[in-house]
Amino acid sequence: MKFKLSAIFFLIAIYTGLSQNGKITGTIIDKDLQSAVPYATIAIKNGEQIITGAMSNDQGNFELSVPQNKYTLEVQFIGYQTFQKDIVLSESILNLGTIFLQPEATTLEGVNIIAEQSTIEQKIDRKVINVGKDLTTAGATAGEIMNNIPSVNVDKDGKISLRGNENVRILIDGRPTNMSSEQVLKQIPSTSIKSIELITNPSAKYNPEGMSGIINIVLHKNTMDGFNGSIDTGATFSHYAKNSNSINLNYRQGKLNFYGNGSYSYGQYKNDGDMMRTDIQSPTEIRMKSINKNYLYKVGMDYYIDDNNTLSFYTNQSTNNNTMDMANATTYPNNLFEDIFQNTKYDGENKYSAYNLAYKHLFEKKGHTLDIEGNFSRNKSTNDGDYDTTIGKNPNQLYRDGSENKSNLTTINIDYVNPLNDHTKLELGAEARLSRADNAFDSNNPMTSSDTHQINNKYDQDIFSAYVTFGQTYGKFNYQLGTRLESYKVESTLNGKTNFKDDYLTLYPSVYIGYTMTDNDMFNLSYSRRVDRPGISQTNPVRQFSTPLMTMVGNPELKPQFTNSVELNYTRMFTNKSSVTAGVYYRKINKEINQVIYDDPENDNPNALLMTFDNYKSNDAYGFELSANLILTPWWDMQPAIDFSSIKQSGFVSKLNTTTNQMDFIERNITANSFNARLNSNFKATKNLRFNLFGFYRGPLDGLTMNSKEMYKIDAGVRYSLLQNKLSISARFNDIFNTMKFKYDSQYPYPSNGQFTWESRSLYIGLNYTFGGGKGRALQRKYRDANTKQSGGTGGGLF
Repeated sequence: MKFKLSAIFFLIAIYTGLSQNGKITGTIIDKDLQSAVPYATIAIKNGEQIITGAMSNDQGNFELSVPQNKYTLEVQFIGYQTFQKDIVLSESILNLGTIFLQPEATTLEGVNIIAEQSTIEQKIDRKVINVGKDLTTAGATAGEIMNNIPSVNVDKDGKISLRGNENVRILIDGRPTNMSSEQVLKQIPSTSIKSIELITNPSAKYNPEGMSGIINIVLHKNTMDGFNGSIDTGATFSHYAKNSNSINLNYRQGKLNFYGNGSYSYGQYKNDGDMMRTDIQSPTEIRMKSINKNYLYKVGMDYYIDDNNTLSFYTNQSTNNNTMDMANATTYPNNLFEDIFQNTKYDGENKYSAYNLAYKHLFEKKGHTLDIEGNFSRNKSTNDGDYDTTIGKNPNQLYRDGSENKSNLTTINIDYVNPLNDHTKLELGAEARLSRADNAFDSNNPMTSSDTHQINNKYDQDIFSAYVTFGQTYGKFNYQLGTRLESYKVESTLNGKTNFKDDYLTLYPSVYIGYTMTDNDMFNLSYSRRVDRPGISQTNPVRQFSTPLMTMVGNPELKPQFTNSVELNYTRMFTNKSSVTAGVYYRKINKEINQVIYDDPENDNPNALLMTFDNYKSNDAYGFELSANLILTPWWDMQPAIDFSSIKQSGFVSKLNTTTNQMDFIERNITANSFNARLNSNFKATKNLRFNLFGFYRGPLDGLTMNSKEMYKIDAGVRYSLLQNKLSISARFNDIFNTMKFKYDSQYPYPSNGQFTWESRSLYIGLNYTFGGGKGRALQRKYRDANTKQSGGTGGGLF
């Protein structure tokens, strides 16, 4: 194959050298949005033979050299209809002017409609998953569809990880939240998501948090003229029935654009756990039933002052109400210890509000911009637990835990971009972030003390930063250098007394190098330094979770962990719109944060344990991933993906000494190897009927305290459209063979094994209806953290 390609390119070179060459130029524009389409593939063909080709740059411009003759021009890009035109090059320069590309089946009479199938795009600094109807049918919430995304995993507790690491930063519309990732994924309905962006090695332009990178969830926003929108409703049937509903509205007239979406979901959930302490054959059973109610809405407006100035505002509001009944039973054979039975009722509420105001100015020079943005968010959560415990012959030990957590986050940032010339770009920016957290906790627990414990913990952070990036393009090579200077201050107070404070100044450099080997083959190499600062739950010293045998508290003296990351990616584009992306990475992690488990000194039960966090020595992580978007036939496409990660971990654990029958406190070092595979296939039976098949496999994984077993499942879905595609009906059968179970075995603190199950097998039925019409417009606003143009200059290239 390499010999054939070399021979073809050699003959093309000879033919080109012997002929009189001319230049063909033009600009590729999105027909609906009237914006440039960068990295579109332009081919010059003579019959079926490709004579030469090129790719458009950041501004959609292209230029190529070819002998004077008659040709066919072909322009392709993922998500657009192929453009073809017969041309005659008879002079030295042929300027084709503006070439408009029509998006593929994503609009109807001006209304934004979710694409039939999801697509994966490898952009300059990120992988973008454009969420189609196959993914929104996969589950009602963001958390339920995340396991279908390459390199992303969500565990049984709702914790998200990227490339096997939970130190990932979650953004909504490019902005940070002060909610936990579990709350974010639980409260956002899948039908409100436009795309999911995976930024695994961000540049200095981005805030440095998130050791494994950034996951940006982009919500739908419509900017069509007139009034239009869509309505979604669906029901999930498993052990309990659940429902979800959402609406998306937009009104655009003249200089004003108003938009909004809202959702409501309700569901009951069943979760079971069965564990066995094998050295004494002691079983533990956990039975949980929970009820979740979620409300979310986003409203906003854009005011187009003139062609160069735009003012925008939006607010996100969400509420989550959760109740859970949990029954916990641990029995011991031969009266070794007293049996434990506990019934617990949890009642919690989480309210989140965010407000964003942004101003954008476009200078006369193309690409010369100024953005000023302010964001304020408030999160408030309460959680009460009522415990009824029976230990041996001591029944009905009643106590109550209550907590109230408040946090505010204020950010102000300014970003300035100046293309110094066609091949050089300078970017400058500054940001202030002020975070205030207040956690109040009270408890009356007879197993620890007869007195009521009241604790108030405050955790304040002030972060001030500035960045600069400079990039240039030289032919097929391009580069970008950048650094971020950040001042970080933190102070923690417990019951009015300072118990921890820190203050330091740090640089976070980044380097990007790109090489376009051919028109369809692109490489990029990147380096960045990042940080994972301990979260509120990891530093809060009050009790956050409690059973008769396990209590979890935070460590206010946790230090940040720093990561140096190197990543190499390769993207191959094909003429039929297929693409393949491969990447390898290596990370060096300093002062790694990990869990530790001790004997609980405040619990009289001899088997009680205390879980918290601490910093440890430096560790290494590496891995690779391979994904593709394959158009096999006009009626069949698939998106296979595999990823592997290997992470060294250290931590202190307790282990039962069978000789002394006491717990020994030991340090454990492991290498956690994780492998995941996914395959998503879409089949178009007729114009209106589509089928989807999804398979998932997660390999076994060693951990500090337990080793988890493999997990796998198969899903199948169908969708039918009618009323000229305005109405669609979908159904999806998740986990057809009911194979998704979390199984484990462990030797720490004593030999045990077990499994946790949830309502993985389910049937979802949904309806989507779109209405209204109007002509599309491009919005003159960008979100700083969602900006995809990291170009070293306007002359094109990868950065």
